Amino acid sequence: MSLLTARDLTLAQGERLLCRRLNLTVRPGEAWLVLGENGAGKSTLLAALAGWHAASHGEVLLDGAPIETVPARRRARRLGWMTQHDDSPFPVSVLEKLLTGVHPRRRRWEWESAEDLALARRLIEAMDLGGLEGRDIAALSGGERRRVSLATLFMQDTPLMLLDEPLSQLDLRHQQQMLALFARERAAGRGLVVVGHDPNHASAFASHVLLMAGDGEWQAGPRDSVLTAKALSALYRHPVREWTDGAERWFVPEAAPWR
Repeated sequence: MSLLTARDLTLAQGERLLCRRLNLTVRPGEAWLVLGENGAGKSTLLAALAGWHAASHGEVLLDGAPIETVPARRRARRLGWMTQHDDSPFPVSVLEKLLTGVHPRRRRWEWESAEDLALARRLIEAMDLGGLEGRDIAALSGGERRRVSLATLFMQDTPLMLLDEPLSQLDLRHQQQMLALFARERAAGRGLVVVGHDPNHASAFASHVLLMAGDGEWQAGPRDSVLTAKALSALYRHPVREWTDGAERWFVPEAAPWR
């Protein structure tokens, strides 16, 4: 059973081709890490997978149905999408922001339940945001806002999650906590598609990797078959070396002089 399928998907931004005839399937318990240079089309791909960017060719299927035919409320119950930007157009507290995550599961004008409030407060503590539930999110640091967005996504509680650079602006400790969370959610059967920049994060949670070259070319498949020093060197146009220690693998870029 697939949660999401991209079939012969071609994406462009203006005259620029981002990916050509991409085929990708996300099943329960699979986690994809999407890598590529800045501007390679990773965010555009996530927008297309969420049904918010029209493809030049091909289709996206959510639970086997063309995503554009899935009603918005049902789509929001099946697929959660965390974008790069955390800004709100109006003042909203941390707790209020988290509670927006349950709206797809509530009837129109239905208030949040006591269980919703309890879950929101548990997530606030789990995301290391204790004491901030009444704070306007505009007054938070960048890393705190990212954790609020992650908590809101988990309030939505969808079988499939698309996350655009969720670890950006997070310090080392919080990055490791979030990677452990992704691994736990994958083990619980959730499907994840995560855009990132560090190939070494793949070993923490990813079952599959998608490399986007930014010129239409791509490579996708199981993590250990796709993620190689040769592939990463070509992807980033910079020499990358692989280091191993038993079953552990690390990828290290060679130092480069400032031009």
